[in-house]
Amino acid sequence: MSKLEVDLELGAAAEMPAAVPRAPKKVAEEEDPRLRWAFVRKVYAILALQFAFTAALAAVACLVHPIPRFFLAGSVASWSVFITIILAPFLVMWPMLKYRQKHPVNLWMLALFTLCISTSVAVASSTVAGKALLQAAILTAVAVAGLTLFTFWAANRGYDFTFMFPFLFTSLLVLLVYLLIQMFVPLGRVGVTIYGCVATVLFSAFIVFDTNMLVKHHTYNEYVVAAISLYLDVINLFMAQLSFAAIQ
Repeated sequence: MSKLEVDLELGAAAEMPAAVPRAPKKVAEEEDPRLRWAFVRKVYAILALQFAFTAALAAVACLVHPIPRFFLAGSVASWSVFITIILAPFLVMWPMLKYRQKHPVNLWMLALFTLCISTSVAVASSTVAGKALLQAAILTAVAVAGLTLFTFWAANRGYDFTFMFPFLFTSLLVLLVYLLIQMFVPLGRVGVTIYGCVATVLFSAFIVFDTNMLVKHHTYNEYVVAAISLYLDVINLFMAQLSFAAIQ
């Protein structure tokens, strides 16, 4: 795989806005379980739509061969578009979080943010081999299913994972600084391997933390925050698996 493909993979991974952990809020201890599970179903319905759209866009990018050729060409135009794709999620995230409880603006902003992230995933997916892409998708799906089931099981037995907040926040900052260093002083295969391993562990922990927040702490009007947090957790975990394809 060419150096440009590695750079594209690192860039796509670096641009993913990480699911920054929010300080846990306490909800009323005496609540109707039916309302809580209705909220959980609503969030997972939103997530299903997000992942379906992301997968569809990635499939289009992989099947339409001029798309990867355009980005791998290394031209001024391709880099300009690539940088725009990198910056777009960050520009959309601020207004999305600001209006996260203002319906229906929050849903429109969520849809726009999903489009930005899906475009990034599509570009990254189009530059790797089909087998590597399938492997990353399967590993991510298995990890997400296992972590989700474990968190639901643990929450049902009274366990709470909010103690992870300071560790996740600090680890996320360290990973972001590491990615910035990689942009200016790349370490090649070693750097990509380190990123992939650390990101896999970190965002697996994020899935546990955010699922716990969904089940036990988020209020009912925070469905946008709950959905986008888990969406970014899974996307970043997928990108971590996909990054290993860049060194093959």
